[in-house]
Amino acid sequence: MEEKIRINRGLKGVYFERSEISDIDGAAGKLTYRGYSIHDLATQSTFEETAYLLIHGTLPNSTELAAFDAQLKAARTLPTEIYAIIEATAAGHPMDVLRTAVSALAALEPDSQKVSEEDFITNGLRLTSQIPMIVAAHEHIRNGRKPVPADPDLSHAANWLWMLKGEKPSEDAARLADIDFILHAEHGSNASSFAARVTVGTEANFHAACVTALSTLSGPAHGGAAEDVMKMVEEIGTPENAAAYVKAKRANREPVTGFGHRVYRAEDPRARHMREGVRKLGEEMGDPSWFQILQAVVEAMQPYARHGLNVNVDFYSGAIYQLHGIPMDLYVPIFAIGRVPGWTIQCVEQLRGNILIRPLTLYTGADDQEYVPIADR
Repeated sequence: MEEKIRINRGLKGVYFERSEISDIDGAAGKLTYRGYSIHDLATQSTFEETAYLLIHGTLPNSTELAAFDAQLKAARTLPTEIYAIIEATAAGHPMDVLRTAVSALAALEPDSQKVSEEDFITNGLRLTSQIPMIVAAHEHIRNGRKPVPADPDLSHAANWLWMLKGEKPSEDAARLADIDFILHAEHGSNASSFAARVTVGTEANFHAACVTALSTLSGPAHGGAAEDVMKMVEEIGTPENAAAYVKAKRANREPVTGFGHRVYRAEDPRARHMREGVRKLGEEMGDPSWFQILQAVVEAMQPYARHGLNVNVDFYSGAIYQLHGIPMDLYVPIFAIGRVPGWTIQCVEQLRGNILIRPLTLYTGADDQEYVPIADR
């Protein structure tokens, strides 16, 4: 009897490997990094500490964290050729420019070709510092300005805002950016992390895997939700219009951006930390309207929560960027800035006992075709 082949489209529900990095309980709305609740990390940790936890598997002591932070800060440099590449591609989409620059770094920095576990970590940490530099430099160059040099006295998140805006952020604004990066640092076998693992499976270097991850993240089905949410908010205009907007979307069986997630049936556990951040930043910036519109949409969507249509992290992220005056086409690159530590450890984990990832497709085409010479066709 012929065995029945089951197709799991999109590999949904398929376990392809074991992992010690992060755990997602979609039904309960729970996320942990190395066993630590995302809520504890978002409220008590820093991006640097969380990155150390992800990459090394344990929370650092003060000496270990200081050395790790120094390593990140020492990597805040770019070859001069990268600025020339950014100049040449300045009119491109920031994700295309970022991907191109990271690919160029593989050719410009000899250590990028090394493929041991230690080299993957070293290259991952270097890119963790270089990627925000590339994004900020492109934003300045495409607007006719000179890039803002990194500040070695600032934290990773504060330095990012400094390089982007050319002004020192407030403590609250820097902390919110820090939380944003923590929440986006790792998320299991998402599309970009899986793609990076596929690349490592071929025994390619980390830069190649990072280029793959960036390419995958650039697709709107993966990284583009925050931008789409802000477009929706602009379309709604005022809190009073939210209920009618949602009602029309549901009547037409159209999705409401920022609700629902591939793995979460309950609320995305990361969302609550972004929600409070938007509220506080809106008050600080004297513009609470974005938060008010978002909350009106949440209220209008409440009846559909039982169907798994709960708010996700990207629903609030875009408003934070908007309040900072950040262009929408930078939202996905910001996602990438936070995700590099996750990509790094996913690739390191793949490297341990590496295996080529080669799933099958079930052939459903024609059989036994007779070849006809071109003269007779």
